[in-house]
Amino acid sequence: MSKKVVRVAVGVIKKDNQIFICKRNENQHQGGLWEFPGGKVESDETLFEALYRELKEEIGLSINSSSELMVIEHDYGDKYVKLEVHLVNDFKGIAHGAEGQEHAWVAIQELKNYTFPAANKAIIKAIETLSVDGVNN
Repeated sequence: MSKKVVRVAVGVIKKDNQIFICKRNENQHQGGLWEFPGGKVESDETLFEALYRELKEEIGLSINSSSELMVIEHDYGDKYVKLEVHLVNDFKGIAHGAEGQEHAWVAIQELKNYTFPAANKAIIKAIETLSVDGVNN
């Protein structure tokens, strides 16, 4: 029996040398871990529409544009996810935990000090590479 693939739009929100992260609620899949905001892409949405909707609902930002950072497929055993990760540094609003979740702006070099789901480790490496390569919009 094949598992259903859950397609997820993920936003790496970058301001200067910091990234916005949120803590997953305990009752969610991978609860209690930190994450980059985003959520499931609905069947009638484009990736950008889903990312826009999720970031508006979850952290109160309106994004103007984004660029693809990477795509990660990961099998958690109980769930198979396809994370479509976009870099977002063109947005309006003040990022906050709009659903009451814990949140923080974290310096890129400090991300490794937070506990993320396994699939997010590659995202952190990609972000660190961006920082090293001097992409600091």
